[in-house]
Amino acid sequence: MTTSRNQNETPSVSGDIKQKQVRYERLVRELHGDIYRYAYWLVKDKAVAEDIVQETFLRAWKSLDSLKDEKAAKAWLITILRRENARRFERKQFDLVDMDDVSLADEQPGYETQLEHNELRGLMANLSEEYREPLMLQVIFGFNGEEIANQLQLNKNTVMTRLFRARNQLKDALDKEI
Repeated sequence: MTTSRNQNETPSVSGDIKQKQVRYERLVRELHGDIYRYAYWLVKDKAVAEDIVQETFLRAWKSLDSLKDEKAAKAWLITILRRENARRFERKQFDLVDMDDVSLADEQPGYETQLEHNELRGLMANLSEEYREPLMLQVIFGFNGEEIANQLQLNKNTVMTRLFRARNQLKDALDKEI
């Protein structure tokens, strides 16, 4: 009797694993680019960003069953990524790369547009982390103030103030260059 019971459970377990794998692969395919861009903006180092993203998706695989709402997947992955980045500082301090020394892959915009993008990236990279991180969450991921507040575990008013100040700092820096 025990043998037939085990045989009946095996296809179900196998099916569950296949469903989990399909769900995971879809998650990676749809969100890997966004998660990598956010990691890169967070750490400013291509290799470290790749490592953090890999660890993020590894942790996501391990706890995929805890993701109940597919619409929350991006926010869930960003939370995992931020925690993984924090772990990096607990383990070991890495050398940071100056943002000016790194070029980001783009779909080859015109030369002037590329210069403007590089200038804007440099100005954004010079913002302090408290202003840069909420701005990146808004610009790259399109999160609203409340969603950013949840991600950063801050009050929504604090987030809105930081976004306002970040934009003003960028505007002032651009005005100085003109």
